[in-house]
Amino acid sequence: MSTARGARARARTEVTAAIKDEARRQLAAEGAARLSLRAVARELGMVSSALYRYFPSRDDLLTALIIDAYDSLGETAEVAHAKVSDAANHAQRWVSVCEAVRGWALAHPHEYALIYGSPVPGYVAPDTTVPAASRVGLVLLGIVRDAHQGPGVVGSRLPAELEPEARRMAADLAPDLPPATVVALVAAWAKLFGLVGFELFGQFHRLVEDREPFFRHAAAQLAHEVGLVFTGPTPPHGGSKPGS
Repeated sequence: MSTARGARARARTEVTAAIKDEARRQLAAEGAARLSLRAVARELGMVSSALYRYFPSRDDLLTALIIDAYDSLGETAEVAHAKVSDAANHAQRWVSVCEAVRGWALAHPHEYALIYGSPVPGYVAPDTTVPAASRVGLVLLGIVRDAHQGPGVVGSRLPAELEPEARRMAADLAPDLPPATVVALVAAWAKLFGLVGFELFGQFHRLVEDREPFFRHAAAQLAHEVGLVFTGPTPPHGGSKPGS
């Protein structure tokens, strides 16, 4: 790459970052529904036609922000998972990832609202958001898969009416896992983000005051629901030990 081309690439990267930073500021101040390319351009001292060379439409800018948010959340979950010293303690790995998700949401409330809050009117997320959106789920799936391949998984049973749907879900998401486990995993994934959303959007106000231990306990219960058990002499945070 020539020096001139390298400088142009760096300049484009810097301008793109500045556009997204200003857009995030507007998200915090006005909400995603009121995000405007013209307003972003005005705040950056750019003409609208110049900004359109970076993001042809508001939806393109929203997509970039959504992918960035999902990637940031996913990376946070992956780092927390990698830091758990006892790889065989699958339930503790699960709780650590859940706590990392909560921590990220509390630190990035407006970005969390963008990806898990109310849909933006008129916006339909493209398939390009799927890989980033899947990162947390894949970490949790990996934990359950590791546990299923060794000791420490508590099985569950399904009502007969759910068995066909459970088999379909397992075929789509994790053919190597029992359908009942996949159903429990999807439910736990939804409950995790429900817990985080309730806290972030004020639903726990005057209901749950000491929220960190409450969340930790709830995350441990979710681990139990997907069949994970804590190992070691003392189950942390009230989790179940094998055979208990």
